[in-house]
Amino acid sequence: MAKEEIKKEPVEEKKEEEKKTPTFSPSIIGAIADEVSRTLLSRLPSMMPRRAKKKAKKTTKIDDGIFFDTSAIIDGRIFDVIYLGLLNGTVVLTPNILLELKHLADTQDTVKRVRGRKGLEALENLRKSKKIKVTVLPDDQEKPYRDNTEVDEQLIKIAKYHRGKVVTCDYNLEKKASIEGVTAINMNALANCLKVIAVPGESLHIKISHQGKDPTQGVGYLDDGTMIVVEEGSGEIGKALDVVVARIIQTATGRILFAKRI
Repeated sequence: MAKEEIKKEPVEEKKEEEKKTPTFSPSIIGAIADEVSRTLLSRLPSMMPRRAKKKAKKTTKIDDGIFFDTSAIIDGRIFDVIYLGLLNGTVVLTPNILLELKHLADTQDTVKRVRGRKGLEALENLRKSKKIKVTVLPDDQEKPYRDNTEVDEQLIKIAKYHRGKVVTCDYNLEKKASIEGVTAINMNALANCLKVIAVPGESLHIKISHQGKDPTQGVGYLDDGTMIVVEEGSGEIGKALDVVVARIIQTATGRILFAKRI
C-alpha cells in the first residue's frame, strides 16, 4: 500500500500546477495584440531615420531659372535689362561662379579687380532692389557636377537639369550650351539685335572720330555704337558730316556701315 501512495503523489502535484496556470479569454488576447500593434506603429518612424534623410535630400527644381556666368556679371548690361523689367524668373548664382568673381576682385590686375568688385556690387544691389528673385544654389546641389569639369561646363549641366537659361558674353559657352539643348542668351548678340537698322541710300548725320584703316577714310559711330566708315572723311576729324549709306557689312561683332559724303 505504501508503494501505491508514493506513485500517486506526482500525479496529484501536476494536477495542482495545471489548476494554478492562468488562462485568458480570446477577447483579452485580442486586446493585448491590438495594443502591441499600436505601440509598434507609433515607434516605426523613429526606427527608420535613413529613409527620412534620403527624402529630405531630394533636389527641388528651380522654376524659370536664369543662370549668370562670370562674363555676363562683369559686363553689367544684363542688370540694365532686368531693371527695365524685361526678364522674369529667378536669377541663380552657383558657388563656383561667385568664387570666380571673388578671385577677380582679389587679383593684382587692376582692371580685373575693378570688374570683379563691380560685379559683386551689382549682384548685391540687384538682391536688395527686389526687382527679381536672386538665389544662390546650395553647395551640395553643385557638388555632383564638379568632378573633372570646368566651371562653364558645370553651369551648362546645372542649367540643363533645372531647365533654365544661361546668360553670358562668351561666344563658345553660348554655342556649347546650344549643342547641349540649353537656351543661352549672349549679351553681345542681344546688343546687335537692338542696333538701328540702316539701309543703303539712307542719309545720316555723324561726327568723324578718327581715321580709318585707309588713310582717306574717316570713322564715326551711331548712338548705339554702330561703326560708320566714311570715304574721303579723314580730313574732317572732329567735325559732323551729312553722309549717305552706300553698303552694309555684317560681321561676327556687328554691322559696319560704309558711307559717302553728301
